Amino acid sequence: MYLGIDHGTTAMRFATESGAFKISRHDACTFELAGLERLGPLGSIEGCALCYSMGDGISAITSIDRVANRGIVSREGAGEHVGGGTRVFDVMASSGIPTVVVPGLHRDSPTDPRFKVYSHQTSPEKLGIAYLAALEHGPDVVVADISSNTVSLVVRDGRVLGAFDACVFAPGMRHGALDVAAIRRIDRGEETANQAFLHAGVAYTMPEPERLGAIAMFAAMECAALLLLAPEATVVLAGSLAPAVADEVAGLLGRPVEVRNEWAAAEGLVRIARDVFGGADEILGIPVAL
Repeated sequence: MYLGIDHGTTAMRFATESGAFKISRHDACTFELAGLERLGPLGSIEGCALCYSMGDGISAITSIDRVANRGIVSREGAGEHVGGGTRVFDVMASSGIPTVVVPGLHRDSPTDPRFKVYSHQTSPEKLGIAYLAALEHGPDVVVADISSNTVSLVVRDGRVLGAFDACVFAPGMRHGALDVAAIRRIDRGEETANQAFLHAGVAYTMPEPERLGAIAMFAAMECAALLLLAPEATVVLAGSLAPAVADEVAGLLGRPVEVRNEWAAAEGLVRIARDVFGGADEILGIPVAL
């Protein structure tokens, strides 16, 4: 069997072809390899694809023993640093299980150069969602992962063209882009930029009755923008909020959308592991370096 490990905003999700479980990122700080036995015998795991943080230190799907600094440039950046993902990465690195680390998308990635106006486009687990979507719906897909934050990607002819990261465009429930008020608070020394990012989502900026509507509108706007590059693409929504906003997003776009839940990233990573260890030399146009 093959294993996919999603380093999400609030939880670590572990999946195989036949089962899945999740633990909070705080609980992941005490993760042990034996915890995977709930999915099956450890000896039956033929390969694993995992994510870690922003994945901006690598630009290929890379064997874990060839990855320096866990595949990141720095622990500093937009997001909450807990330690659970670090623990899981290190356990898998010493496990003896063949494991690859999936990169994020950034300026060194083989995406459309126009997206590189921003240093970072998406963290690695979104490639799992995009791969699953492309396998299920064809080579042209636009994917929006909507939960604590919102990140959207476009795949055309089976290759990922680029993405909008959480700190650039649409808000999620907890995180979002920094607006003028946030910039002023930062300039006054009231909070750091990362602190501002961590509470720029609608849970902190809007009355509760208006939150899902705002998330749906901005997610639809991201999808509409990316559809400029792949007009015939299938739109796929994933993440914990996808079912709640799907109808409104579809209405705003004037087209149907497909819906996946919070497990899409881990399930897509299972497919990446299967295909990489089956001999694939690229995934969505991202090279493989075993």
